[in-house]
Amino acid sequence: MRNYIAELTGTFILVFCGTGAVVIDQQSGGGVGHAGIAITFGLIVMCMIYALGNISGAHLNPAVSIAFTISGTFPLTQLPGYIISQLTGAFIASFTLKFLFPASTLLGATMPAKTDMQSFIIELILTFILMLVILKVSYGSKEQGMFAGLAIGAVIGLEAMFAGPVSGASMNPARSIAPAMVSGHLTHLWIYIVAPVTGATMAVPLCKYLSLSKTTV
Repeated sequence: MRNYIAELTGTFILVFCGTGAVVIDQQSGGGVGHAGIAITFGLIVMCMIYALGNISGAHLNPAVSIAFTISGTFPLTQLPGYIISQLTGAFIASFTLKFLFPASTLLGATMPAKTDMQSFIIELILTFILMLVILKVSYGSKEQGMFAGLAIGAVIGLEAMFAGPVSGASMNPARSIAPAMVSGHLTHLWIYIVAPVTGATMAVPLCKYLSLSKTTV
């Protein structure tokens, strides 16, 4: 239960701060800026890893939990509880932002700038890169190394910086599901569920292969 509460709390803070930055930027006429939004996402993930990584691993992302499970470093029995906790935290954050900013129509929901396929491929690649970094800097399913938070937060900020204007740079189904459902914008939601899960899963065999090569060469 401690793990589930940690995941709920961490995902709430991630979505509240991250999508909150998007909402406040829109409400203030660009007061936060694109770079500010990207930095907010990177920094809040980094902080949550250092705060909660030794408790639950600070996955904060269903795609990450699924990939850890496939890699064999996270028990399947805990996966449903983690995903439910992450989604619950994200929904609480989106409802809170809806209460605070009722004029916001999107609540920070991720939307493709152009075609669905373009955003799908970008989200898949972004999450592949993110999960590869997570797997290489984490200890099992625990993101608790001295530099794990810095590396993971940096790659999220970097990817949000250059890909945010195109696909929204979600890389996280919970981060996209909650604002989309609370705001009622569901048309493109499938992209931000399927692509991150697929991309994160694809990183697992490559990471295993690279680790195997290192030990056998």
